[in-house]
Amino acid sequence: MNEQFRVAQKIGLMFHHDTPLPEDIKTWAISQLNANSPALGIKTFNSKISPWPKSFQPDLNGRIKLFIRSAEIEQKLSSDPNADPNYKLQEKSDFENFMGNRDVLKFAHRNIYGKDQVRLRFMSFWINHFTISGDNSEQVSGHAYDEAILANLNGSFDLMLYKVTSHPGMLTFLDNWVSSGPNSKYTLDMKRNGAQAGLNDNLARELMELHTVSPAAKYTETDINNAAKVLAGWGTYMKTPLDELNKLAKTTDHWNMYKEDWAEPGNKRVLGKTIYAGKGGLRQLTDFLASHENTILFLSHKLAEHFISDNPSKSDINYIASAWRESNGNLDQIHSAVIERAIQSKEPKFQWPIIWLFQTLRLSKATYFHGWDEIWGPCNHCPDDPDRDAKVNYMTSRNIFKEIGQSFWHSRQPNGYSSKKDDWVSGEMFDRRIRFAEAIYNAGNPQFTSDQIMDRIGAHKSTRNLVKSMGMKEKNRFIALMCSPELMGLEYV
Repeated sequence: MNEQFRVAQKIGLMFHHDTPLPEDIKTWAISQLNANSPALGIKTFNSKISPWPKSFQPDLNGRIKLFIRSAEIEQKLSSDPNADPNYKLQEKSDFENFMGNRDVLKFAHRNIYGKDQVRLRFMSFWINHFTISGDNSEQVSGHAYDEAILANLNGSFDLMLYKVTSHPGMLTFLDNWVSSGPNSKYTLDMKRNGAQAGLNDNLARELMELHTVSPAAKYTETDINNAAKVLAGWGTYMKTPLDELNKLAKTTDHWNMYKEDWAEPGNKRVLGKTIYAGKGGLRQLTDFLASHENTILFLSHKLAEHFISDNPSKSDINYIASAWRESNGNLDQIHSAVIERAIQSKEPKFQWPIIWLFQTLRLSKATYFHGWDEIWGPCNHCPDDPDRDAKVNYMTSRNIFKEIGQSFWHSRQPNGYSSKKDDWVSGEMFDRRIRFAEAIYNAGNPQFTSDQIMDRIGAHKSTRNLVKSMGMKEKNRFIALMCSPELMGLEYV
């Protein structure tokens, strides 16, 4: 594989057929960090690439309004079992009000059609690092990915950490929105009335264990408990209308909801650092954790493991960590250091299932994901469309990610997906790639043959021999190429 495609496989998503290959791969890759990042996609299966419609990308408050409206419709329908015997009204409400399916498809479209491939790879890394999952967060998780992560990809890690930690998606996923300080007015009032209320340390624990310092910092349960007290009061109930939100928390922004009556009074100490009482305590805590030496080392290792090698060298980790310290956590500088070491390294890096899928589609110019007008698939398309069953005859984007075994929208563990090859190389996972390669060939109408793709990427002789051994049937040759060690990132030959 030639150098341009080797690098694009390792830290990007592969070059589109009409993209000129850069002469200076390092300069190109670093410039990608500041590339424009519009959400591009297709309206229908055979339509041209164009920007995603704004109506499918509401802001946070717009998402909350849709969520409230869907709840009102569901309540109305459930109170009258004769009102919707065929579930058409409920299906129509889901189509119009739930954002999850649109966000899943937009993410797929971005990665398939976007020109900012390196930037998108770092976006996926941080989406996996800051896991947000579960049905309760799905309405806003896509907003967190776009506005807390992608929008801050060129800023500092401390800002991204604060924005993700305080986002309603994270606060809901880890149950912080129901957490109240043990000595808060709310908790004391509830206990006097014989009701339960109190501290939830889920987010505080993940903030320290997974998002920042890691157990290497040797924090204690007291540190976690105190961090949870800093977080107490943060979080919104997403079915709260804006006027009620203002009464509860003196804000009309669900991303800024801090309930003073739920907050724990007094200062707290976390890892020896005094965190002052009040709303500003959270930013003080996240800034402290973001710049902690254990955070720098933990995340430098994690970045190296994801982009460079399953077993990164100390020199690779130290190079990234030095860039982190010298730039005070500037993500452009950190990501540039990762890119430099990834290009320098000649070790192969096995690609996640979703990255392999995106790379396969970009290389072959196949169309496997439906358009935004076909978002619900053949069984759940907008019920008012009389041609819905004829419009789409392939899997929905949600099911594609589920079947390939990796989705940022399905339930997953807070520690995210592993970057190590050994956690993905199995007979079952390999069989899934074979089945997907076959399905892409059968339904996706690849625009290039296996020989054309091999010529463009400069495939090695061993890969060409593997493809040749499949005979003259192009489908078998296509499957062999896409599932070859070279195209999966198992080896560079």
